[in-house]
Amino acid sequence: MKVLIINGSPRTGGNTEVALAEMKKIFDAEGVEYETVNAGAKPIGGCMACQACKSIGKCVMKDIVNETAPKFEAADGVVIASPVYFASANGNLISFLDRLFYSTSFDRSMKVGCAVTVCRRGGNTATFDELNKYFTISQMPVVSSRYWNMIHGAAPGEAVQDEEGLATMRTLARNMVFLMRSIALGKEKYGMPEQEPFTVTNFIR
Repeated sequence: MKVLIINGSPRTGGNTEVALAEMKKIFDAEGVEYETVNAGAKPIGGCMACQACKSIGKCVMKDIVNETAPKFEAADGVVIASPVYFASANGNLISFLDRLFYSTSFDRSMKVGCAVTVCRRGGNTATFDELNKYFTISQMPVVSSRYWNMIHGAAPGEAVQDEEGLATMRTLARNMVFLMRSIALGKEKYGMPEQEPFTVTNFIR
């Protein structure tokens, strides 16, 4: 099993890293391979809707998005983690995700998706919902924990005091490993779900 972890925080040693470190403990214990891409601190331009990716097979902008695409394709599961800014994810991360999901054409169905949000006080659920939409538009099963996938902290490292949040992260990682393994067994025994031809409609005719 391979997990791609996308860290959307611009801070080194911040609370987003605390949350992800707790998940990595479980991945290590379960023998799950993982790689982290730090997307939060890099200047990443947003999608320009140029549609060039449809002809060249990758984003026209030469940056971390194209570097991450093959890692995304090879992964069985993806963790997207972000601090909360104005009840939303880090802007650099959203630009990264918009282009990563739009410019890649490989089949993402049944890859497992997992969103993690970190904040001082509020805005977690709005950001959690925002990140999960990348998964649900791609037929990626979403991993849940025993609470929303969130942890709290203000000063860097303060999240280590959020005992419930840390337990939520560990449970989340265990559930993710179980779901990835279950899907792998399901593919082996039953194959993939049948795919209908994709029909694009518009509200304006």
